[in-house]
Amino acid sequence: MPEARFQIWRGDAKGGGLQEYATEIFEGMVVLDALHQIQAESAPDLAVRWNCKAGKCGSCSAEVNGNPRLLCMTRLRDLPLEEPVTVEPMKAFPLVKDLVTDVSWNYEIKKKIKPFKPRPPDAADGTWRFDQRDADRVQEFRKCIECFLCQDVCHVLREHHLHDQFIGPRYLVDVAALEMHPLDTEDRLGELRSEGGIGYCNITKCCTKVCPENITITDNAIIPLKERVVDEFYDPFRKLLTVLKRSRQAT
Repeated sequence: MPEARFQIWRGDAKGGGLQEYATEIFEGMVVLDALHQIQAESAPDLAVRWNCKAGKCGSCSAEVNGNPRLLCMTRLRDLPLEEPVTVEPMKAFPLVKDLVTDVSWNYEIKKKIKPFKPRPPDAADGTWRFDQRDADRVQEFRKCIECFLCQDVCHVLREHHLHDQFIGPRYLVDVAALEMHPLDTEDRLGELRSEGGIGYCNITKCCTKVCPENITITDNAIIPLKERVVDEFYDPFRKLLTVLKRSRQAT
């Protein structure tokens, strides 16, 4: 069987570097298979997070040849094996060990988003009435497996490290699922503008490109949210009406 070379990042928060390994490869192998084989053959202490090996749990996120990918969904046949395959941890989050990063910041962001707040029922039996098309609109956002690849590729987090000022594309998708729900009445636009930092996103669509669930993050979630924030806080006509209303109240 042919052999492939891998340069795998080894180390922890104190430091480390790429180490080269070689292993036999077989038809149909993915990068995660190769890492497990390397663990069995020569690096039993290699740390790599994984769970389902089916592209649905989001656990095995890392960077392959510099690109955020799911290790279990990246087939070796799709990579240029004449050169070593580089496998590194996600760069947007603190390193724990080897290919494992601490993604707990994401869950803290989740806690800060205002939860779903439905309007009162439309009927006496406690049920609601709404157009099915409005419900269908948000279903795409619910496919997210929280692999955080979109967070990792986002330059605001990856390169500028503005974790204290920007919630990232994953949670803009989360807010979009709530804001566009036909029953939700909560107002989150102020938080999107300030703590959410939606203005930092310059819609490069890199998050959409890496999403393993093919969620159209930029066009269907982020841009509509940006439009709502602009309408609320920067619409000159709305500002004029607000000024006139305040002046009338003062008189």
